Formats: sequence, C-alpha cells, structure tokens
Amino acid sequence: MNKTGFVGVLVLAAVCLTGMAQKLPSAAESAMVKAVDAETPGAIGLLEKLVNINSGTMNLAGVVAVKEVVAPQLEALGFKVQWMPMDSLDGRAGDLVAEHVCAAGSGKCGKRMLLIGHLDTVFELSSSFQKYSIVPGTNGNVATGPGVNDMKGGLVVMLAALQAMKAAGVLDNAEIRIVLSGDEERHGDPVSVSRKDMVDAAKRSDVALEFEPGGIVDGKDVQSISRRSSGTWRIETSGKTGHSSQVFSERMGDGAIYELARILDAFRKELRESGLTYNVGLVLGGATATMNANGTGGEAAGKSNVVPPAASALGDVRTLDNEQMTRVQAKMQAIVADHLPKTGATISFGEGYPAMPTTEAGHALVRQLNEVNATLGLPVMEEMDPMARGAGDIAFVAPYVPGLVGTGVMGEGAHAEGETVFLDSIPRQAKRMALLMYRLSKTN
Repeated sequence: MNKTGFVGVLVLAAVCLTGMAQKLPSAAESAMVKAVDAETPGAIGLLEKLVNINSGTMNLAGVVAVKEVVAPQLEALGFKVQWMPMDSLDGRAGDLVAEHVCAAGSGKCGKRMLLIGHLDTVFELSSSFQKYSIVPGTNGNVATGPGVNDMKGGLVVMLAALQAMKAAGVLDNAEIRIVLSGDEERHGDPVSVSRKDMVDAAKRSDVALEFEPGGIVDGKDVQSISRRSSGTWRIETSGKTGHSSQVFSERMGDGAIYELARILDAFRKELRESGLTYNVGLVLGGATATMNANGTGGEAAGKSNVVPPAASALGDVRTLDNEQMTRVQAKMQAIVADHLPKTGATISFGEGYPAMPTTEAGHALVRQLNEVNATLGLPVMEEMDPMARGAGDIAFVAPYVPGLVGTGVMGEGAHAEGETVFLDSIPRQAKRMALLMYRLSKTN
C-alpha cells in the first residue's frame, strides 16, 4: 500500500473510532501535540517532585512549598502570579492566583478561560502515605503517592498543556486566569472569604476548566459537566437521666440515644430520592458525650443501667442541585422536631459545597471537546453521571460560567492510601486541554 493510501486508512479508522468526522490538526495543533510528547518525561518528573511534598490541607508550610514549585513554572509562561494568603481564616494557607493577558487586549482573544485546581491533598503529615513510587508489575505506567491523582497529576496536566501552547506560539493569543486553592479538600469558612479569589476570577471569565481527576467508566475516558453539592449536618439530642429501670416511664421518657436512633432511622427510611445521598459518619452518646472541635472524634462515657442524657451525630448530605438541598434540609428538620417523650433534639447545617447542575452550555463544551478528540484520533467521551463524583470548587463558579469538571489525570483510589495515576493519561489529557484551550481562544 502506498503512503497516501495508508494515511487514508488511518483517517477512516479514526472516524470510525470516534464516531465523528475527523478534522485534521492545524500546524499549531500538530506542534502542540509534539511538544506534549517531548515534555512528558519532564512532566512525570515534576509529578514525582510535587507528590513528595506533603501538602495536607492543614500542613500550611507544605501547601506553600507546592506553590513555590508551581508559581515559577507559570511565571516562565508569561503569567503574572500572586499569592493570596488566608490569614483571616483558621488554619488555611491561601490561593495561588495567576493571569495571562491577551496580547490584543482584554476580551479580544476569544473565550476568557478560568483554570481551577488545588494545591492541597487529604493526606496530612500524620498519614503513613507520603512518597511517590511506581507500582510494580505495571510496565512503569502506574504510579502511587499522596495526591498523585487528586490532584497533583492535574497540576502537571495543566502546566503541560500551557507549555505546549507556548511552544506552538499560541499562548500569547489567549486570555487565561488560574486560581489554585490551598484548601479544596477542606475549605475554610466563611466561603465568602475562602472562595472570593475564585468567584472574582469567574466573573471576568467565559468558561472554566477544572483540573481535578478525570473519569473512567468501563475502561473508557468520560467527561463530567456537573457536580453534586456536599454539606454537613450535626444533631444534638437530650433527655432525662436516671436509673435504667425507669426508661420509657412517664417521668423518665426514652433518653437521648433512643431519640437519636429514631431520627437517624427516619432519615434512612424517609429521605430517599433520586440523586440524593446522606451519610452518618460519627455517633456519640451516653451519660456524657462531647464531640471534638474538628468533628473527627470525641469522648463518651456511660453505663448499661443509666438512661443517657446526651447524644450527637455528624454526617453529610449530597444533592444534584441546590433546590434539592433546601428541600431535603427542611425534611430533616421536620423529622428532628418530632421528639420522643421527655427528649429534645436540634440539627444544624454546615457551610459546604453547592451543586453544579447540568446545563446546555456544559453539553456544548463536551461537543467541542469531542471535536478535539476526533482530531487526536481518540474515542468520543460520554458524559459522566454526577452520582459518580464528589463535590468540588468549580461549583462555586458555576453560577457565572459553564465548565468541564475533572480535566486532569486518570487514576484510581483518590482520597485513600494507595491512590494511583495512569501515567499515560498525562500526555493524553494535556493534548486534549491544549487543543481545546487553543480553539476556545479562537471562539467568540
């Protein structure tokens, strides 16, 4: 077969593979693809360096140390970089904010893009999971380490995509803002302060790309455009105390633990609906019950023959949209208010992450991404069910801009010791994002 015929077969194969007509890459896009391939070993080296810096949310020095590695990379690409400390919040490091101006003037380089990510991980200094390594028996393609997937791998993808744009000479014609929070895994309160930098950037942008981990379903890359909300709740119950021989009596009543059990079982049976999950993560009760300030444990004491006067529980609730959250919280409050004899109960809700609902603008972004996939000869990416994802920072900017959720690396086991990254996803995702950002910069 001659060379022309062979190329024709490749194009036909790509069309069949993607289910879309393939548009061959432009010269600039070909240059970006080559740049990503050339820089992949360096990107993997950078990933190892970042992962080996512990940056648990509450390890403020570690979060700053990751910033010190990432910031010079962005400055070398022509970004103006600022560190926005969060000294006014309790135990939060700050945000890395960067801006790349359009050479032709603001608003004259197509879509104004906001890139979102975070510097922290869930693995604090107390964790035994601290170092990057290659997983044996994977031909060097799978690495493990704290944050290797969520989301230091995403930081590497973002930088690789921007470096490819720079190498191809197209970054100057793009208007891009970046906000990397230092506390995504445990945001500071109030969110009006901890997410101000992100929201302010969103108000000056047209589209958002979030570089958290990507998704895989049945061995295929998928793309998310929505996230469920995540909020916390806490219940405190009370009751009379005394000898257990008098429990359920008119004078003694049922006690605080039975009241708490009633509430939790009612939640289990009565709240269920599509798109909703709710979890009980911690329960304490007894003659005394005190939860610690962080809601990660506490102390309780009691005896089998003493009716308990105090109990508490902590949990979370996740919804598809914010209206569902409001409605479910009202149902929870009504359940809590229906007390057993001689008991009392209160429920309070913590400030969490809002929902990012599915929108037509989100669907349109996936269509644009799949045009990129066709150019790269990659399969069409289906949209991922929001039930398969947790909450995230992009939801705070969803009222202002449409966006893609999880454009970072592919891997497994995020938030658990032993989380992994598929290293071959780094160049694949970097190429997707480089070409997509380039095309967005040419789209009004």
